[in-house]
Amino acid sequence: MMISTRGRYALRVMLDLAMEGTDAYVPLDVIARREDISEKYLESIVVSLSRAGLVKALRGKGGGYRLSRRPAEYAIGEILNLTEKSLAPVSCLEPGAGCPRADSCPTLPLWQGLDKVIEDYLMAHTLADLLPEKRK
Repeated sequence: MMISTRGRYALRVMLDLAMEGTDAYVPLDVIARREDISEKYLESIVVSLSRAGLVKALRGKGGGYRLSRRPAEYAIGEILNLTEKSLAPVSCLEPGAGCPRADSCPTLPLWQGLDKVIEDYLMAHTLADLLPEKRK
């Protein structure tokens, strides 16, 4: 499993918005500048975050993006599951893989266990856990 640039950037955007609070709308160009990410690339990321209801968008003057919930209500796994095709540690556990050896594979329980550990870990941590004041 390797988290893509898209997943890492989505997490950075969400954390940037979490540091702003839940009331202020932050323009995309401000986020792009602070996070040193291409505005064009960020645009596609925030569109998917907005469609999934993770952020709210406001067009026009004073517009931008903000979190739709409190930072403690966002599991890191929720964000990464949205942006990544799969977080599975091996291809046979990816959705729709349908491994023909699943019934007889002696290593399958190992990979299933690792997959569960990854999922549990990412779902147990929230945006609030990553806020600078929380890490001190």
